[in-house]
Amino acid sequence: MAAISSWTDDRTQTLIDLWRVGRSAAEIARALTGVSRNAVLGKLYRLGLSRPRPAARPGDRRPAPAPPSAVRPRRPPSRTTPQPVPSGEPEIGFTDIRGVGRHACRWPIGEPASARFALCGRPAVRGAYCATHGARAYRPTAPDHLLKLAGLA
Repeated sequence: MAAISSWTDDRTQTLIDLWRVGRSAAEIARALTGVSRNAVLGKLYRLGLSRPRPAARPGDRRPAPAPPSAVRPRRPPSRTTPQPVPSGEPEIGFTDIRGVGRHACRWPIGEPASARFALCGRPAVRGAYCATHGARAYRPTAPDHLLKLAGLA
């Protein structure tokens, strides 16, 4: 069974006339009762009458993207397993939140509300953590065959 189109020749001509006068798609949809704004936009597109986007005003511009030389390429993830730090090294906070560097371990030590709260501060090896804390933070996933046996995959 074929669908009956609401776009008769008269309604299509009214659409074209209103569009050329400068009416918006919403105004045209209200004038042509029983048609949505999106239907009007779709018909205009199919007729090849859609308006080009207005040029951006100077105040509306976004900053230009950084040149390719300024963008650092991402390193592929390391496939090596991090080696734990020898247990003789104390697990005390070396720095506070303001003093932690970009490549320092951010593992929290203590309660954040206490005056003794600190961050590990050792060199980060795995993500944002040193080897010891990275081993605690990132757990390996179960192999696929075990997930299938458990009904989780």
